[in-house]
Amino acid sequence: MNYEALADTTTITNLMKTLTENGIAAELVETGEAALEKIKGYIPSGASIMNGSSTTLQQIGFVEYLKANTHGWNNLHDPVFAEKNPEKQMALRRQALFADYYLGSVHAITEAGELVIASASGSQLPHLVYTSPNIIFVIGTQKIVPTLEDALRRIKEHVFPLEDARMKSVGYGGSVLAKLLVLFREPAMMKRTVRVLFVNEVLGF
Repeated sequence: MNYEALADTTTITNLMKTLTENGIAAELVETGEAALEKIKGYIPSGASIMNGSSTTLQQIGFVEYLKANTHGWNNLHDPVFAEKNPEKQMALRRQALFADYYLGSVHAITEAGELVIASASGSQLPHLVYTSPNIIFVIGTQKIVPTLEDALRRIKEHVFPLEDARMKSVGYGGSVLAKLLVLFREPAMMKRTVRVLFVNEVLGF
């Protein structure tokens, strides 16, 4: 299977309709640059934000924009990683769980609208399932797969080897596929906003 082939227009259109029916807002932009501009418009000044480690967010320029500190947001990410004391860092991580906005990506999304995220530590999962009232996923359309079985295969055959190599390249012992989250829908009773921003480019793993 070609894991870097962009999805066709019909598949994307149908998937966006399905996501909307499942309580998840969805739209499509053509470039990572356009995605970043959309994100700037989504998040109001003064909002607290947290993001996961994401190649996609790096590629669209979000991480660089965040570090430039011209956005007017309360960036909870940098203080966490600047803190070297393990106990104090954990306290900051727990505080960040209640960020107004959480940004990240997924490792696969099925044509039925199932968003699949693999994790080693699970640190991003509380945000995604409960604690943050606003979630923004930026997703290259090459991550769209037909079924949940295909999503799991994509993670095992494509995503994990690349992430393992990336971790080793920056001095760690590698990665581990420890935890898996599948988001089927966002119930209206949760009163959260979950948004998928598809980008018609190959982004992330």
